[in-house]
Amino acid sequence: MTHNTENLVLEHLKHFQTGQRRIEHKLDEHTQRLGRIEIALAGLRRDVAHGEESWAEQSVRIDNLTQRLERRLNLNETAPEA
Repeated sequence: MTHNTENLVLEHLKHFQTGQRRIEHKLDEHTQRLGRIEIALAGLRRDVAHGEESWAEQSVRIDNLTQRLERRLNLNETAPEA
């Protein structure tokens, strides 16, 4: 009777260990997938930041051109007529 009980307990323990291994394997898979998602998200943030940087550079260039144009127009208006 004791032998049968020990075998039954061992079989349950083996079953629990198999389930535990499956859970650990799935957890490892999910951890890897989450890491890849974090890397992809960082790449997207970098792309957005690059786009905003380009937009800011263009804005500065337009402002500089606008200032130059306004100065030239003002010079032409204040120049004495001959």
